[in-house]
Amino acid sequence: MFVPLTIRDHIDRARLVYGNRTGIIDEPDQPAQPLPDLTYQQFADKAKAMAKGLEELGVKQGGRVALVSHNASRMLAFLFGTAAWGRVGVPINFRLNREEISYIINHSGAEVLLVDPELRESLEGLDVKHFLTLGDESDNILFKSGEPSPWEFDEDATATINYTSGTTARPKGVEMTHRMLWTNAAIFGWQTGVSDRDVYLHTLPMFHCNGWGMPFALTAMGVPQVVLRKVDGYEILKRIEDHGVTLLCGAPAVVAAILEAANEWEGPVPGSGRTRIVVAGAPPPTSIIERVETELNWEFIQIYGLTETAPLLTMSRGRSEWDGLSSKERAKLLGRAGAPALGVSLQVTDDGEICARSNHVLKGYWEQPEATDEAIQAGWFHTGDGGYIDEQNYITIADRKKDVIISGGENISSIEVEDVLFSHEQVTEVAVIGVPDEKWGETVKALVVAEGDVSEEELISYCREKLAHYKCPTSIEIRDELARTATGKLQKYKLRAPYWEGHDKQVN
Repeated sequence: MFVPLTIRDHIDRARLVYGNRTGIIDEPDQPAQPLPDLTYQQFADKAKAMAKGLEELGVKQGGRVALVSHNASRMLAFLFGTAAWGRVGVPINFRLNREEISYIINHSGAEVLLVDPELRESLEGLDVKHFLTLGDESDNILFKSGEPSPWEFDEDATATINYTSGTTARPKGVEMTHRMLWTNAAIFGWQTGVSDRDVYLHTLPMFHCNGWGMPFALTAMGVPQVVLRKVDGYEILKRIEDHGVTLLCGAPAVVAAILEAANEWEGPVPGSGRTRIVVAGAPPPTSIIERVETELNWEFIQIYGLTETAPLLTMSRGRSEWDGLSSKERAKLLGRAGAPALGVSLQVTDDGEICARSNHVLKGYWEQPEATDEAIQAGWFHTGDGGYIDEQNYITIADRKKDVIISGGENISSIEVEDVLFSHEQVTEVAVIGVPDEKWGETVKALVVAEGDVSEEELISYCREKLAHYKCPTSIEIRDELARTATGKLQKYKLRAPYWEGHDKQVN
């Protein structure tokens, strides 16, 4: 017997098994009227109503629906209301600027754009058939009664297109199939021990790889999901205390914010002995890992992956064999990216690049076959990350072969920043590199050769006019020249080297 694996399975099970349980608790402090607390029966009804509303708007199955928003219950409804009835969701990073968002809408062919009220003014007038503001406006148009047309289940159909910043100036749309999302959710949930006794806090932006696939795993297991709109260390601890949160995910910068807030927290730290946190986006320092397990008394879990892998490739989680080790020894072991997840095969090429294969590697880049062929060769996905596999079959990420910087969990294309700086009339040469940063892991630095009198502040301001702010350099050095090879090529590893002295890895 063959039964297609689709996103519909997760919400159908939540309705059937946990229909009377409160499943979704919306962010109370947001510009739209929050949705009331929803049972899983009510949440399933919302998702179905959205599918009906999209159908009445004329969006056919296979049509694309984009959303730009901070975390919100309506975004969770969007993830199911599109894919579970055969349409394609396109969640977009709300930190991108108008031009970048416009490109994604046009490239994906989205017919509907749902926008957070906070972003409406900056995005109005974009070329899209239906522009809806999340809240009363979108609710009245999208949440319709009645049964949507049935969808012929197809696990190989595209469920979402998630755009990622890579090494080029234009983002690439990662096609994720229902099968990809199903297998990632099942394996991620299993290996993190998700059960119906958990309570989850959405600190991770839901646009990031569909919240790493956690919304699907959580919904299937009837886990109450608490929505947090914006990251704030104190507010995270408060929600953990108020709702009994046992699980959350985030980048190292989120961990740093929690640790800072915990220093000023009066009384026992919420979640002590109960909460586990899954961290990815950049390898956190072992000192941070140790503090999570000693100061917070939380379990620290690290994963490694990419949007193209939905994202789970490896997991580093404490083992019984490590129970007798000191906190420093445990932190060092947990600092590795981890062992391959179930169904994942890894290998390292002769030049040190990590390659992967699994059931949840991307179908392809949307309408970019050349990029797909470059990324997937001979049945292996090339991650662009450099590393090594130790004798225990654990991966350590040591470098990035792609020209990408990861700051606060966000991918930044060095080439994209260089293109903007090159467009300044006084800049004649530029190299953009990532340098270590205590808060963000890495931050963007530009090395520039310029004609005439131009300041660091002027060039940073110039970038901020043309790029999402998180992509802009935080520092710029004006130099007389940039060292090149005999053939005129910049050697970025040499330019980066002085800033990474004392680090055993070239990522942070």
